[in-house]
Amino acid sequence: MRERSGRLVDLYVQELKTSLASMLQYRAALGIWLIGNILEPLIYLVVWTTVSASSGGTVGGYTAPDFAAYYIVLMLVNQVTYTWVMYEFDYRIRHGSFSAALLRPVHPIHTDIADNLASKAVSLPILLVAAGILAALFHPAFRTKAWAAAAFVPALALAYGVRFLIDWIVALAAFWTTRTSAINQIHFMAVLFFSGQIAPLPLLPAPLRAVAMILPYRWTVGFPVDLLLGRLTPGQALVGFAWQAGWLIAGLVLLRFAWRASVKTFSAVGG
Repeated sequence: MRERSGRLVDLYVQELKTSLASMLQYRAALGIWLIGNILEPLIYLVVWTTVSASSGGTVGGYTAPDFAAYYIVLMLVNQVTYTWVMYEFDYRIRHGSFSAALLRPVHPIHTDIADNLASKAVSLPILLVAAGILAALFHPAFRTKAWAAAAFVPALALAYGVRFLIDWIVALAAFWTTRTSAINQIHFMAVLFFSGQIAPLPLLPAPLRAVAMILPYRWTVGFPVDLLLGRLTPGQALVGFAWQAGWLIAGLVLLRFAWRASVKTFSAVGG
């Protein structure tokens, strides 16, 4: 068991080095992607700040500084938890590169995790600088509490685990259909809407908030953001951790069965 763990650590170290070297070779593409990650929350921030100003200074209990704090933190949380594996999976299968991954003695998910972590190591420092600039421009109101800041770290780790598992399960659709763009788009829109990226979830109608409570998306973005901003009580935080743990376990179980069923349908193509 210890030997296996050591080999897995070595795998992650090597994959991280390879992924970092690869990403640094494509600096222009990385730069464009980072600009998109900054512009999206910035647009929502400007929109909701404008709405707040035109509504007497507050919308659903959020002032302009509250919206600034929310979207600045959301930008960083979304970056930490974001994955893109479902957008590449069908290409890897159709062009044969996934065949080699299946021949390796470790599950392919480990390579994807290492690749994803490498991208965050490169991009997160840049987004931290962008967050500082946005904070200077929009004057956010951070009301973080000490216990919430401490709880934010495990909440963020669980959020990443849940989101990665859900995205990887969605990506497995590529084993069953040659074109997954429609499935990916539906999944993307669900994440965008129910995670709190378009608007803070308290601003949604009550029925949609109830749906957001059940689906996993809130627990991958909105929950860590609200926790860090001090918008949750300790009891609400415990409920959030329970939902995260539940979805993490459900994701692991579902992934195990979905992976076995998907691999059985696989036929090697390309080369």
